[in-house]
Amino acid sequence: MAEVIRMPKMSDTMEEGVIASWLVKEGDTVKSGDILAEVETDKATMELESYEDGVLLHIGVKEKEAVPVDGVIAIIGEKGEDISGLLEEASNGSSSDEKKEESKTEENEKEEKEETEEVDTSDVNASLITMPKMSDTMEEGTIASWLKKEGDKVSSGDILAEVETDKATMELEAYEDGTLLYIGIKEGESVPVDGVIAIVGEKGADYEKLLKAHKSKSSGKDEKKDEPKKEEKAVTAESKSPSPQADQKKSSESNTSSNGRIKASPLAKKMADELGYDISKIQGSGDNGRIVKRDVEDYEPSAQPAKGGDEQQISIPAVVVEESYEEVNVSQMRKTIAKRLAESKFTAPHFYLTMEINMDKAMEARKGMNDFSPVKISFNDIVIKAVAAALRQHPKINSSWLGDKIRYNKHIHIGVAVAVDEGLLVPVVRFADNKSLSHISTEVKDLATKAQNKQLQPSDWEGNTFTISNLGMFGIEEFTAIVNPPDSCILAVGGIKQTAVVKDGQLVPGNVMKVTLSCDHRVVDGALGAAFLKTLKGLLEDPVRILV
Repeated sequence: MAEVIRMPKMSDTMEEGVIASWLVKEGDTVKSGDILAEVETDKATMELESYEDGVLLHIGVKEKEAVPVDGVIAIIGEKGEDISGLLEEASNGSSSDEKKEESKTEENEKEEKEETEEVDTSDVNASLITMPKMSDTMEEGTIASWLKKEGDKVSSGDILAEVETDKATMELEAYEDGTLLYIGIKEGESVPVDGVIAIVGEKGADYEKLLKAHKSKSSGKDEKKDEPKKEEKAVTAESKSPSPQADQKKSSESNTSSNGRIKASPLAKKMADELGYDISKIQGSGDNGRIVKRDVEDYEPSAQPAKGGDEQQISIPAVVVEESYEEVNVSQMRKTIAKRLAESKFTAPHFYLTMEINMDKAMEARKGMNDFSPVKISFNDIVIKAVAAALRQHPKINSSWLGDKIRYNKHIHIGVAVAVDEGLLVPVVRFADNKSLSHISTEVKDLATKAQNKQLQPSDWEGNTFTISNLGMFGIEEFTAIVNPPDSCILAVGGIKQTAVVKDGQLVPGNVMKVTLSCDHRVVDGALGAAFLKTLKGLLEDPVRILV
């Protein structure tokens, strides 16, 4: 009987795998133990074995395609066996959730359609004023002040209100002549983009119909945003230049009030000041000759004498360049890094403790050790050994948050962050407190090589109880790291820097290394983290203690 081969969960964090390559093809005879394909997970490229004897009747995933855990990869059975039932069953199983979702969506659409019956507004001689999108990041605007009130007559080009966005205070212009029939937002209140701000139209017009029509339109999810309705005029403040006749008429009006105060919007004043313009020389095109943003933008500086008198204008040459970019698909490793670290950063309350450690004696000790060690011992190896010894003295740091309980690990497995081309891997040095420095050095080098070659196995990266991230070799003096779940702490190690230190009351040269402990405050408190760092400092400043 034919058997379905599904994507196995090859690591604790794996959610999907990519078929890197097929080693067999449809129609091939396979035996239990044969390698069917190479699968790229979030941490390594691993082999997919067959656990059945038979013929490969169906391949469901092409090379370089991703499939979720438990998704159908292939079917193995007897030659000529009918597998249509299995294919249908697999297809139905994988799409059952989609069908439920589609059914639910159809029901919602039906309900929404009933609720969003069109309201006839053809007899309403009025237009909605909605909140325009005044910047690329704007999601809502706040009415800073209204310059008109309900019942006022307004003309095209008049400033209705000043709107505070996420970047600046800007003016909201009217693009219709008529009466301000309705103000929907009070000063100081916010409204999302495309939300109704006001209604302008013929006096006495039934604007309630417009509000009802807009509300029903907004609630309809299938309504096309770009398809305008004949019966509703939604006016947004897009950049429009008023007609030359309007400019000529308004520029003839004075922009100075009877008491000598120049009538200009706050934004116009700010722009004129930044550009060095004399605002009294700018003709206003707004309401009653008020100077608005457009007037400052259209103002010709040449009409105003240069401040320096004899200063020459600088001609800036045009730079001819072309924008370009490249988009690449996110790798499985990068997807997992993004998900796990985002969850850690935004669910675990982090705090950070930084300490300086004098590494003079550690440098001397390392030099002496390397004279006798069969392998070259690095400072990172010494840090790993010292951290393991410090964790033995502070077991509460060697812990994990499990939601309703805290796990205090009695074994010490140190995760060592290793940079690879596609991101970051964290192979684990198990029982680090029981291993010698030469043993740790050899193991770390071996794990780093496997990580670079994508040869790590689940046993190499699972089970860490504490993590070390060392960027000192890249010249980084100090940094903070994000806690690597399920650990409650991670140690960020900077480079060793020669600097002036005080020793016996004298300023002398010394070698200092900064370390920063990132802690999950749900498990580790400040005093506990500080005590751990104090012990670590003592061990590294007198490394003979590590060996005792």
